[in-house]
Amino acid sequence: MLEKNFILIVIGQIISLFGNAILRFALPLYLLNETDSAMLFGLVSACSFIPMILLSPVGGMIADRVNKRNIMVILDFFTAFITLLFTLYFNLFNLTVVILVMLTLLYGIQAAYQPAVQASIPLLMSKENLIKGNATINLISSLASLMGPIAGGAIFGLFGLYPILYISIPCFIFSAIMELFIQIPYRRRTAQASIMKTFKMDLKESLKFIRNEKPVIWKLSIAAASVNLFFSSLINIALPVIITQSLGFSVTVGNQLYGYAQGALAAGSLLGGLMAGILSKKAKPQNQYLLLIFTSLSLLPIAAVLFLVPPAMVIYYVIIICCFFMITLSSLLSIIMISYMQMLTPEHMLGKITSCVMCICMCSQPVGQAVYGFLIEHFKNQLSFIFLLAFIITTLIALTSKKIFKEIHQALYANDNMP
Repeated sequence: MLEKNFILIVIGQIISLFGNAILRFALPLYLLNETDSAMLFGLVSACSFIPMILLSPVGGMIADRVNKRNIMVILDFFTAFITLLFTLYFNLFNLTVVILVMLTLLYGIQAAYQPAVQASIPLLMSKENLIKGNATINLISSLASLMGPIAGGAIFGLFGLYPILYISIPCFIFSAIMELFIQIPYRRRTAQASIMKTFKMDLKESLKFIRNEKPVIWKLSIAAASVNLFFSSLINIALPVIITQSLGFSVTVGNQLYGYAQGALAAGSLLGGLMAGILSKKAKPQNQYLLLIFTSLSLLPIAAVLFLVPPAMVIYYVIIICCFFMITLSSLLSIIMISYMQMLTPEHMLGKITSCVMCICMCSQPVGQAVYGFLIEHFKNQLSFIFLLAFIITTLIALTSKKIFKEIHQALYANDNMP
C-alpha cells in the first residue's frame, strides 16, 4: 500500500512539475520577446520570485498541520484553473501585469506545494528507504527542470505560447486526479495558537538560534545571499537576453537555443547532486570556499567572448559550457552546505531552521534581478564588463567566506559531527 502511494506521488510530480516548468520558462520569454526590454524582464522576474521567498516557511508550517494530499490536489486543480483563465483572457489586459500576476501565482503555488510533497515522504517510506525516496523526488524535480525548458523551447520557438498553455492545463488536471487516490497518514493536530502566532513564534525561535546559538549558520546564509545577489541573478537575467536578443538569432532559433541552455543548467544541477552523493565523505568544510572560487571563474570565459565578439554560435557554446560548469559546482556546494547546516541543527528544529535559512539566501535574488535588468538594458554594449565585475565581486565573497568555512569545520568538530 505504501509503495503504491509513493508511486502515485512520483507520477503526479512528474506531470505537475513538467507543466509548471514549461509555463515558468515560456511566460517570461514571451514577455521578453514582445517588449524587447531587459529591464522589464528583470523587474517582472524579481517581483514574481518574491512569493517563493515569503511563502516557503508558511508552506512548511501548513504542511505540518493540514492533510498533505488535499494540499497537492487543491493546488494542482487551482493551477489548472488559473492557467485556463490566463489562456482565455490574457490578451484583454496589459501584458506585463497579467504575466506578472500569473508568474507570482505559479511561484507562490510551488512554495506551498513542495513542502507538502517533501513532508509526505517520511510517512510513506520505511526508514531504510527514506533516503531513496527523497533522492527519487529530487531527481524528478531536476529532470522536470531539464525537460521542461527543452520541450518548452522547441514548442515555443516553433508554435508560440498557446500550445504551451494547452499542454500545461491537462498536466495539472491529470496530476490532481491521480493525487486523489493517494492515502497519506494524517492526524489532526489541536491548534495551540493561531496560525499567524505560531508562525511568528517559529520565526523568532529560528532567528534566535542562527543569530545567537549558531552564528556560523547566519554568516553562511549572508554569504549565500550575497552570491545570489551578484552571481545567480546575473545568470537568470543575462542568459535569456543574450541568447534571444544580443546574438542576432531569429526569434524562433533564439527561443529554442535558450530552451537548450536552460536544459544544460538543469543537467548541471543534476550532475552536482550526483557528485554530492559521491564526494560527501571526502568533502572538507574548510576547503569549500575553493568551490565558490572555481564557480566564479566560469564567468571569465563568458566575459571574454562577449568582449572579443566571435561568431554567435561560438559565444553560445561558450556560455552553455560555462553555465553547465558553474551550476554543477554551485549545486555541489549548496548540497554540501545544507548538509553541514543540518548537522549543526537540533532535529526538532530542522524544518523551521531550513526554511528560515532558505528565505535569507533567496531574499537578495529579486533585488539582483531587478538591478541586472536595469544594467543590461542600459549597457547592452558593455555586457562583458558586467560579467567581469560580477566575477570580481563573487571572488571577493569567496575569499571572505574562507573564514566562515573554517568556523563550520570547528563547529562540526566541537559537536563531533564531522562527516
